[in-house]
Amino acid sequence: MNLLTTYNLKELKLNNRVIMAPLTRARATNNVPNDLMLEYYTQRAQAGLIISEGTAPSPNGLGYARIPGIYTAKQIAGWKKITTAVHKEGGKIFLQIMHTGRVSHQYNMEEKADILAPSAIALEGEMYTDQHGPQPYPVPRAMTKEEIKEAQEEFVQASLNAIEAGFDGVEVHSANGYLADQFLNTATNKRTDEYGGTKENRCKFTLEVIEKVTGAIGSEKVGIRLSPYSAFNGTEIFEGLEEQFLHLTKKLNKYDLAYLHLVDNSALGSPDVAKNIFSQMREIFENTLIMNGGFTKEEAEKSITENKTDLVSFGRTFLANPDLVYRFENNLELNEPDYDTFYTPGEKGYTDYPFHEEWELTANK
Repeated sequence: MNLLTTYNLKELKLNNRVIMAPLTRARATNNVPNDLMLEYYTQRAQAGLIISEGTAPSPNGLGYARIPGIYTAKQIAGWKKITTAVHKEGGKIFLQIMHTGRVSHQYNMEEKADILAPSAIALEGEMYTDQHGPQPYPVPRAMTKEEIKEAQEEFVQASLNAIEAGFDGVEVHSANGYLADQFLNTATNKRTDEYGGTKENRCKFTLEVIEKVTGAIGSEKVGIRLSPYSAFNGTEIFEGLEEQFLHLTKKLNKYDLAYLHLVDNSALGSPDVAKNIFSQMREIFENTLIMNGGFTKEEAEKSITENKTDLVSFGRTFLANPDLVYRFENNLELNEPDYDTFYTPGEKGYTDYPFHEEWELTANK
């Protein structure tokens, strides 16, 4: 089975091609990685590569309740315990850097933090807060050019902090309607300066982040996540979208990245678009491609066999099955995820999903 073969990701040897997708889990009390998170990631170290949950590069990047950061000494130390444990189990782990931009609320942030975005357009709907339950999304402040540069430098410092914390690399989150993707999308970017108005200008923020991060830690340690045709977090399908993402993909080749991680959000309710955008980006991108989007084992195997992708990432499936690789290898039935506990505190629906008993016996020998 190709899905279970080893793979060389630049200088990093992966034990298999089953990637653990980044999953917001909201268990980081006071935004600091803790021992419960340590158990969660260690349970899943059998993955070829773990990509961590979205992690804030700064106080301004905190959006959701209880998401971790990577900007303080305590946070770095907390993540260091996790990376050490994953490596001890033979696993590899990248940190996903996620600045949430307008997808935020002041109650989920530190006192002096600001909600910033490309343009002053509020996201419709409500954001959950621990203090007062669901609250309407505030109108963000449109970023000045100085604040754009500051945010980019926060990605750089977060990358340096991630390496200090023992991560094998970082994934720049430029998908799913968060800050970098907000620059890419016409629903959230109404700027008339060099960061808006054309496909080249909308790509500028993301490309500048990639240039600075690769320059700081090395291109072999950097991946990027993109979600063309997503309508997640208030983004929209716009005229010229395909041309923009193909342009962006070509430009990314300059930086010789470890991987491109593409999200097909049609499985989660985004428009079910023609899949040729993914095949076109596959053809253009010169390095490793990771595909994500509700794959079954059979679909993932077929996609790798047909050279549509190199690696496949699993999100909810990996959440509910900490021994997912073992279950794939032995054609075992999968646990179903408990949707009610996705973002709640505590171990329920987090570290208490059952392992297959045969796996437990083998692991404990």
